[in-house]
Amino acid sequence: MRKLFKLLAIAGAAGMAPMLVGATAVEAADYVVSDKGADIKPLCGKKPMKVALVDGVGSNTWRKIAVAEFKDELSKCSNVTDVLYADSLGDQQKYNSDLNSMASMGVNVLVTFTDYGDAALPAYRSAYDGGSTVVVPYYSKISGTPGQDFSVNVYQDQAFIGKLWADWVNKTLGGKGNIVMLGGTPGATSSEQFLDGLKEGLKPYPGIKMLDENYIVTNWNPADAQRAVAGLIAKYPQIDAIVSDSGMATIAATKAYEQAGLPIPPEATINGINEMGCRYEDLKAAGKGWKHFAVDGATSMVRFAVRAGVAAYQETASTEPTVIVPYVYADTEAGKPPRCNRAAPPDADLSSTLSEDKLKAVFK
Repeated sequence: MRKLFKLLAIAGAAGMAPMLVGATAVEAADYVVSDKGADIKPLCGKKPMKVALVDGVGSNTWRKIAVAEFKDELSKCSNVTDVLYADSLGDQQKYNSDLNSMASMGVNVLVTFTDYGDAALPAYRSAYDGGSTVVVPYYSKISGTPGQDFSVNVYQDQAFIGKLWADWVNKTLGGKGNIVMLGGTPGATSSEQFLDGLKEGLKPYPGIKMLDENYIVTNWNPADAQRAVAGLIAKYPQIDAIVSDSGMATIAATKAYEQAGLPIPPEATINGINEMGCRYEDLKAAGKGWKHFAVDGATSMVRFAVRAGVAAYQETASTEPTVIVPYVYADTEAGKPPRCNRAAPPDADLSSTLSEDKLKAVFK
């Protein structure tokens, strides 16, 4: 079994700054790095199959890139007869209905983003219907039972990411400073798991203090995030670093600091958002750069979910882990700035595994 501490050797070999120290170097379930997926072709089998993806919220560019990755992965299996998609538009009732509709239409493999966490378990169970439809919730870890509530849960190790942030913040601040974490909506499963990982990762670093034990609610909305950070600036005289589980919220934080006429503090985040790279490039050129760390590769997670679902339906052997860890996308302290593509939309995730031509097609 591979252990998470082996990622240290991978990072070193790739010229990245080693991130795994202290509590982060822990044993865990088998994992795979987000840009190192398996080949789906041996898993495709021979049975014709209808495959669908259901998103709770599918309107942003990140989700559109993920849908393109979903379709791209399935294009490698010649026995796929139909590829379906549903966007539930942020409505959980519609999300539940979309899941059941896909199952009733005879979808064989149903992949779905865990937008509603454990609250969606009854809908997963209903669509799964004892195994008649292969159901693969992906992105966050949920508490249901494989083979009872769904087929398999493919998830990002968000607690592990929180520990990566803790290591980087401690190293960047020299072991002493005050930090805050920006999260999503109240009670969001992913934000809670990121926060738990961050707190666990900070245990070996008593000099790093969280100004608020909870994550700061931003609703993953740029305007809300900027208002929230403006409030933090007014409330706390010294914030030495900001951790965020959203690229857009991280960008909003930089804008709040600019508006306040203050230097941007070090930031640790997830997401390879294009706007961040371009803002960093512009502000650095103006002598206003800051320390920035990001892990990503998350849009490719849907490919892992597809492969797990196809293997389950076709009964083909797969040894690919279902626990995904990100790669280091940007680390300014290691000479790896965030990327900027002036031709792409501001919210484009440039960590995608799509080819450049296919990524451009998403933006048309």
